[in-house]
Amino acid sequence: MGRRPLDRAVRSGTHGARPVTVEEASRGYRSGPATASAPHPVPGVYENTGSGTERLTLPPLSQPEGPSLPGTVELGADGCWRFRIDYSTNHWQTWTYCWHSAGLEEAEGQTWQKWLVGPVAITNLSTLHCDPGSMALPATGSAGQTWPARCVGSSTAVSGAAATAGPYRFVGEETLAVGGIRVRAAHFLRVRAMTGSQQGPEHSDVWFDDQTGLPIENRRRIEVRTDTAFGSSTYTETGSLILRSLTSVR
Repeated sequence: MGRRPLDRAVRSGTHGARPVTVEEASRGYRSGPATASAPHPVPGVYENTGSGTERLTLPPLSQPEGPSLPGTVELGADGCWRFRIDYSTNHWQTWTYCWHSAGLEEAEGQTWQKWLVGPVAITNLSTLHCDPGSMALPATGSAGQTWPARCVGSSTAVSGAAATAGPYRFVGEETLAVGGIRVRAAHFLRVRAMTGSQQGPEHSDVWFDDQTGLPIENRRRIEVRTDTAFGSSTYTETGSLILRSLTSVR
């Protein structure tokens, strides 16, 4: 799911944002009972590593991501499950996926961010709801096939609604090494444009375990503009993450 410019943890200097450890992520872990009829990753907290940089032009702030990027899988009802990434102590994002006859669909998501502007901390929570058919891992498909995807939502710190939409293309099946184990992965290219209260492109390459839907790798670039009372502010993010082990830490 595309992440929004005011949905990021950004800091200048030493304002408290730091990587989240897997032990810290485990403390907030909760999961419901498994839904036997629906495939899903084993619930728990997974080790991811990666790096990235988040920049904001107004005010001029920046923050690194990683190198610890714990990912949490929590099971829900009706074949749905939630995946959360902690990019830092000031920035997390969730995606909720649900199995349908066509495959695994992206249903909704949230992103939380804390901005530290001098001594003032400003928080923002963004919530998106996706149209049916916004595919994450189709049950069948051939290389080059595309699906439409669209999500609409709002943020607590931004006036007005925003939408993110664009093609989701299946690049093909690949074999990746995860903790010394070879895993069959489905590679997708996600190209989306954001419109409404926030505007700009997102380009992401994503890989999923094609049996469970567990995210294995992600490489992304985002550039989004927001009009504020003080002028236009552009948010950019480049980053990547990779799963270190198929076994959860709890």
